[in-house]
Amino acid sequence: MISIFLTLFEKIAPLYIFIILGFIATKKLKTQKESIASILIYIISPTIIFYGTYKAKIELETLSLPLFFLLISILISTTFLKIGDYFYKNNSTKNILAFTSGTGNSGYFGIPVVIALFGDKGFSLAVLSVLGFVLYENTLGFFITARGNFTKKESFIKVIKLPAIYAFSIALLLNLFGIKIHDNIITLIEYFKGAYTLLGMMMIGMGLAHLSLKKIDYKFILLTFFSKFIIWPTIVSIIIFIDKNFTNIYSSDIYSVFKILSVVPLAANTVAIAAELKTQPEKAATAVFASTIFALFYIPFILTIL
Repeated sequence: MISIFLTLFEKIAPLYIFIILGFIATKKLKTQKESIASILIYIISPTIIFYGTYKAKIELETLSLPLFFLLISILISTTFLKIGDYFYKNNSTKNILAFTSGTGNSGYFGIPVVIALFGDKGFSLAVLSVLGFVLYENTLGFFITARGNFTKKESFIKVIKLPAIYAFSIALLLNLFGIKIHDNIITLIEYFKGAYTLLGMMMIGMGLAHLSLKKIDYKFILLTFFSKFIIWPTIVSIIIFIDKNFTNIYSSDIYSVFKILSVVPLAANTVAIAAELKTQPEKAATAVFASTIFALFYIPFILTIL
């Protein structure tokens, strides 16, 4: 367990530096988090989604991975949307709670952890799995969050304007039909990977910059923690148990990816989407930051148990 913790800490520690930089950029340079959020949502994220889908090795077994996480995300998100009715009258808080509960920091956090523990053999599996979270965030998740401030029609229009789904669809078709893209274009797209992680984690710091300690919503943090660190690994463990003993669809390598992605912290994209839709970005940033600190200790512990 100590070796796992040290490995994770070495790989993940730089991410916390990005959070600090985001905080400083907002406090000292007056950087607007809304502008960074728009760049992430409409330019950088779709490019990364295109790249990941195009480069992934698609087979029958692995093709079900995005669907697996998409369905779990939808199940948990809709459940916590109902749970939120008992705790919040404010739709923007209830809806961002539902969105946050249904996803995780699989891209900025999960993939580096998979690479640290399993090397390249787990990378392609992690990328395909992460697409499930991405599909959720850019469809139902975005719609639910938008409904905190907008009508159903307005929210639907905002969803269909998201470029991520179109990027995923085009890349999937190119991948399936073996259509090659020029190497220069791929090289250009690869430059976006660093910006994706950098700006994604900086968004957490930006969201924290305007937070007052007196306004911290501990109830919101506890509910999101319950979803992310209890409900998610429980559901995934049950599915692994069923598959291992009855259906035998997945390999042990895929089980490992399942376990890691079920316990990653809250999604950094939550802050970007909350900022874009003006649905409690400070609350989102506080919960994401707290879960990111907690996960550094929780992941080694829970992986040892699982």
